[in-house]
Amino acid sequence: MTFGFAPSSAASMSTAATSANPLTRMLEPAEWAAAGIPLLRNPREVVSGLHSRHRPGPTTAIVAVLDPDERLNASASFIRRPAPADGWMFRNALLAQLRRVIPHDLRRRTPVRTAVLLYCRDGDARWTEEDGAWMWGLRDACTLHGLRCGAYITLTRDGWQVLGEGRGGRRPNADSPPESLESFAAAESIQPRTGGSASEVLRRAAAR
Repeated sequence: MTFGFAPSSAASMSTAATSANPLTRMLEPAEWAAAGIPLLRNPREVVSGLHSRHRPGPTTAIVAVLDPDERLNASASFIRRPAPADGWMFRNALLAQLRRVIPHDLRRRTPVRTAVLLYCRDGDARWTEEDGAWMWGLRDACTLHGLRCGAYITLTRDGWQVLGEGRGGRRPNADSPPESLESFAAAESIQPRTGGSASEVLRRAAAR
């Protein structure tokens, strides 16, 4: 049984208008900075590890789930489809990848694991409406999967940039070769676009 009030027709029209307007499904840099996104202790290590694993090119998105010690639990990469930037579409794409590589944490009262997003694109490191749509999509996907919303990072030919924090570096960048994975040792999960290797749990199960 459900209790509550039925929304008014005006509220329904407003909600419908909002859901139909992609420009409302994005976050401005100030909104993102005010959202209390947890800071990465070592963003370059995270970026280098994801860059080495997935070797992204332009329009490649990499979503990764980190444990409280910032170790990689799972990651997946996919190519952004050529369509107008829409946070709702980005949310669905990110959520689909998360569901493929790691179970949800919706039963937890407080999220323990954090999802971060690395997006490789053309242009410079300045915020764009496309970035705002990715931010909106990441935040919503994390809520629906029981995760904390973590950093949004862009990777361009100029280098990498953690938007909303002002931290970045020249390497790795969209053109640089991947670095060694030794400094980013962590459990891997299935990576849909690149095939990847099975997680440690799956390897143990297969060995039984």
